[in-house]
Amino acid sequence: MARFERVIKNGMVVDGTRAPRYRADIGINNGVIAEIGHIDAKDAAEVIDATGLIVAPGFVDLHTHYDAQVFWDPYCTLSGWHGITSAVIGNCGFGFAPVKPEMRERAMMSMTRVEAIPMESMKEGMPWDWVTFPEFLDSVERTPKAMNLLPYVPIGPLLIWVMGFERAKAGEMPTDEEHAEIVRLFNESLDAGGCGWSAQRMIPDGPASVQRDFDGTPMPTDVMHDETCRVLARVLRDRNEGFMQMLLVSGDNKRDHAFYEEMAEISGRPMIMNVVQAFDHRPEIHRRVLEWLKSCRERGIRVVGQGLTTDAGFTFTFENWNLFDDSEAWREATTGTLEERKQKLADPARRQAMKDQMPQTATGPLVDIVIVGPQLEKNKQWEDHTLALAGEKMGKHPVDVMLDMAVEEDLETEFFAAPPNGKLEYLKEIVDDPYVLFGVSDGGAHTKFLTAGRYPTETICKIVRDNGMITLEEAHWRLAALPAQLAGFTGRGTLTLGAPADIIAYDYENLKVLPDEIVHDLPGGEWRRIQRASGYRYVLVNGEVTIKDDQQTETYSGRLLRHGGGEQQMAVAAE
Repeated sequence: MARFERVIKNGMVVDGTRAPRYRADIGINNGVIAEIGHIDAKDAAEVIDATGLIVAPGFVDLHTHYDAQVFWDPYCTLSGWHGITSAVIGNCGFGFAPVKPEMRERAMMSMTRVEAIPMESMKEGMPWDWVTFPEFLDSVERTPKAMNLLPYVPIGPLLIWVMGFERAKAGEMPTDEEHAEIVRLFNESLDAGGCGWSAQRMIPDGPASVQRDFDGTPMPTDVMHDETCRVLARVLRDRNEGFMQMLLVSGDNKRDHAFYEEMAEISGRPMIMNVVQAFDHRPEIHRRVLEWLKSCRERGIRVVGQGLTTDAGFTFTFENWNLFDDSEAWREATTGTLEERKQKLADPARRQAMKDQMPQTATGPLVDIVIVGPQLEKNKQWEDHTLALAGEKMGKHPVDVMLDMAVEEDLETEFFAAPPNGKLEYLKEIVDDPYVLFGVSDGGAHTKFLTAGRYPTETICKIVRDNGMITLEEAHWRLAALPAQLAGFTGRGTLTLGAPADIIAYDYENLKVLPDEIVHDLPGGEWRRIQRASGYRYVLVNGEVTIKDDQQTETYSGRLLRHGGGEQQMAVAAE
């Protein structure tokens, strides 16, 4: 009788601890690592030949929005294609529970813009067999999954549930009674398995007020009060568990940094700060953030930055685009139905304000945006022209070039905004900070213009192999062990005895991110933009092979990893 259900043989092990790589076999039983060393093939019921491959812990992604997509895509792609075996959902304070039945449509409408998830896909793909957050987790647990999920408790739905939609959207201060009810529901959600809380706080009059509601108004978390955050942080302190994620931009950096610190100090728990990003034209921004994060560590304050380490370029259309929302004129013109948006974008009376209020947060200068996908034959001559160059040749303002073509082509014209973080020397400054998390994949969101779920593969290829910024050992610690430790993924993130067998085996020299493509694979006939990977020979989740030679095996061995009073602690108590 075989000693092991499965053995990975002859691989080069990079175990996620930052220890030097070594050649070894890994024996797996009951979904966990049972032995590491030399194992005879005869002792295995199944042998996975990892000769010439790197064998490492599966990647851990702390910033995703698969709260809807998991119900129609068990692999939570792009993440599942790029070696990610565990992910946190419910980021930025956005989610679908608790939500009263009469508010389901409105909740989905919000997500069509703030996270750019197609409405028809949500309506057709989500079962909505829950009302409360614990019931939502039960539904996720019942749903087949090819990766592990850990859920934040998103604050937006809590505010709406307790205060009512209008008062939450207006940013009113909760009463003492309402704060008490928020605390009760938050505790109930943590008891059920929530891992902490999340909130996007893009202050409406700040410099980066993007990602708004479908009608262009702020999300409830954007206008929530500091005191509500303090109340929630105290809950984590009292329970001594969980962590937090926040994106805070008010325009006052010192105030924002002080508030991140306050949340970490009140709770005593990790605060994930989004986002550490380089801007080629303003390197002082990321340098200032890195100095502050270093100061936090020196003072023992648990604020951790999450870095955007992929190229932040966007190929987009005005069919689904929300990253010009920092300009009031552009925000107003790009909200509404498709026909309403076409009418507003074509309106000459709006154009001057749009020229005067150029968006500037998410992309570089608008005039440098490139026309990459004209749809009409007569417009093909402008392909690969910047708006500035096309405008010069046409004798038109670049904004008129962009909007006239978009309206003429039913908002299907594709534009490309070059990455504002393209300088490798600035990327290296971020990578050189050993405690900056890699990621911000936003997996499951911005489906028609963002493919950042490729970040683990891009890290190995670009940051390690092609540019030698860090060692492979350091990269795997940053991609797996560090985020797992911060998030409370018990035992995950390293290849050690007794750890869950979340394992990847890949061809280091030939690993690559494939070009982006459009696929029509969403419920409701909707399309999305994807980037696949090549070079992942095997991905195992809880000991079962979910990816083989870059292809899905349709094995759904992923789990809902309840945090706090849920699954993990009960299992320990039962031993």
